[in-house]
Amino acid sequence: MSISSCDGGVSGRAIRGHLDLRCDLRADGTPYLSRQSFRAPIHLGKGHLDSGALVVQLANPTAGFFDGDRLDLLATAGKGAHLVLSTPGASRVHTARGTGVAACHQRLTVEEGAFLEWIPEPFIPQAGARYVQSTAIDLEKDAGLLFFEWIAPGRVARGEVFAYESLRWELDLRVNGKLLARERYELKPGDFSTAALRERFRASHHITVYVAGIAPEQWTGEALDALSSDHVYLGHGPLTGGVHLVRALCEDGLHARRLIGNLRDTLHLAVNRPMPSLGRWFF
Repeated sequence: MSISSCDGGVSGRAIRGHLDLRCDLRADGTPYLSRQSFRAPIHLGKGHLDSGALVVQLANPTAGFFDGDRLDLLATAGKGAHLVLSTPGASRVHTARGTGVAACHQRLTVEEGAFLEWIPEPFIPQAGARYVQSTAIDLEKDAGLLFFEWIAPGRVARGEVFAYESLRWELDLRVNGKLLARERYELKPGDFSTAALRERFRASHHITVYVAGIAPEQWTGEALDALSSDHVYLGHGPLTGGVHLVRALCEDGLHARRLIGNLRDTLHLAVNRPMPSLGRWFF
């Protein structure tokens, strides 16, 4: 991915936006943004320090994504730095107006001894939305990661449950240059692809967490198993290279939010790091 690929800003009815940031350590060990550049539909909030981490909020000051919009996102946690990237509000993709898609291409790099937590608010696709998201995660030696994704079924309060047209998700995760995880899937409510999401709950919220930096003996499988309930269907397992994967379906947004809060508590204990505050409430 190249930032130059989205040069052009607003063109007709579409926006070509970008975010490019890097977090490094000062001489005294304090993390700071050593590089930052951004353009709508993304805005970079002022970072703050909490529990030894630099916490940065990524905001979308527009109404959300429309078909034809594209965002290229590049974020790097430099050697030894602890960076948390979050969003103050949900990401929204509106009903497609033409034949195109809204697209987000993101590349996250965690250098040697660094730790990155990526924890956005929910992704909410509206009725008739078309969206493509590709993510590339590169972890170097002794890098740590908590990568959260939260996909809502739609604007449930408006009766939009799995009413979007299509969502395509792509993810590659590499450790020391070796590909450890690759995902490619497309959700189309008009076919069988959302059947598993609807099987247990009518309007399920889908949560994914990739975890790195936890020693095998520190993996808290029993604590994660205890988070399953009549409202949460959760599973987890190890990948190679010290990476673990957690997936869950939640009955609704309230149970999804509560689960993410519990997952943060559990996983930060496992990686033996203090949990930075995101400035918002988890049950």
